[in-house]
Amino acid sequence: MARCIHCHKKSILISSPLEICVDCIRTHFDDVKPHIDKVHARVRERFNLPPKPPKANGGLKCNICMNLCQVAEDERGYCGVRVNKNGKFTGGRMNEGNFTWYYDSLPTNCVAEWVCPAGTECGFPEFSFTRGIEYGYKNLAVFFKSCTFNCLFCQNWHYREESTKKGELRAEEIADGVDERTACICYFGGDPTPQLLYAVKATKLAMEKRKGEILRICWETNGSMNPKVLEKIAQFSLKTGGCIKFDLKAWHEEVHTALCGVSNRRTLSNFKLLANHIAERPEPPFLTASTLLVPGYVDEEEVSNIARFIASLDPNIPYSLLGFYPQFYMRDLPTTSRNHAERCLEVAKNAGLRRVKIGNVHLLGNAY
Repeated sequence: MARCIHCHKKSILISSPLEICVDCIRTHFDDVKPHIDKVHARVRERFNLPPKPPKANGGLKCNICMNLCQVAEDERGYCGVRVNKNGKFTGGRMNEGNFTWYYDSLPTNCVAEWVCPAGTECGFPEFSFTRGIEYGYKNLAVFFKSCTFNCLFCQNWHYREESTKKGELRAEEIADGVDERTACICYFGGDPTPQLLYAVKATKLAMEKRKGEILRICWETNGSMNPKVLEKIAQFSLKTGGCIKFDLKAWHEEVHTALCGVSNRRTLSNFKLLANHIAERPEPPFLTASTLLVPGYVDEEEVSNIARFIASLDPNIPYSLLGFYPQFYMRDLPTTSRNHAERCLEVAKNAGLRRVKIGNVHLLGNAY
């Protein structure tokens, strides 16, 4: 049980590394922000990452994401992979990527599985090999070892131990992995954003290899990328029957900054941008969203606001509420309780959403 350093309240729903309750984050953000910045700086120092997006005078400018880093010579950007060498960026380039890939038999544990062609009848026969679950087929899962956020609750944080190391692979690596039983490619991480230039080239090669055949292109992302690049990858998904899933981690910018180190303004504006494309292919769903229900921080207030935002764009956008498992710098929090998840489900539906689901139900606890 931790104590908030601002209001001095004690609770199991306050994370010891953060030491601030959600109420103080929302109502006294200016007072607690210096402490929040120090917490994130300590986390990033452990992995040899910049404490905040660099803004070096005369530094090399990167516009791949909302952080808009200006990187000094021999320094790296906030994502960890883009390094200024002799006035040019290495890492996150078009020809090479820092990632791992593997085959995942369908159906997978993908957050969007309940509405996508791999796990439903939706999209058959144009975008799916079978009427129903694509048993016998596989997903080519591409995990990028980089991210534009610094989430204290990261569920895949181990990639950070390798994100700044060499080991880049050619763009042809993805296309070479696509065979006759590959139904889809999913880019995730970390986050694809810092390496989208690579992902775009790899996707073009893979689609050319399977020209005229089914190969869905999907993305799981925090949505922080340059809108122009987002439009490019959106076309891949629209054309192939794939989807783009946004992690909407919090609604209030203050809460998002406390949990993830940076703002969510670009994420929300990009989600709104993609919603404009839904009418081009209503089914299977092109745009989906999810929120990790971090106990004590991502509560009904956050979910209600996110759900109202989504419903204002299109009430049919699928929304998944995910159970939290203690990880990374929020290992001291409990798992999401069933009561918490069900309350959030109710407020999401009351906000007008028609397709809402609780995911990771096996993680849900019975406390609080």
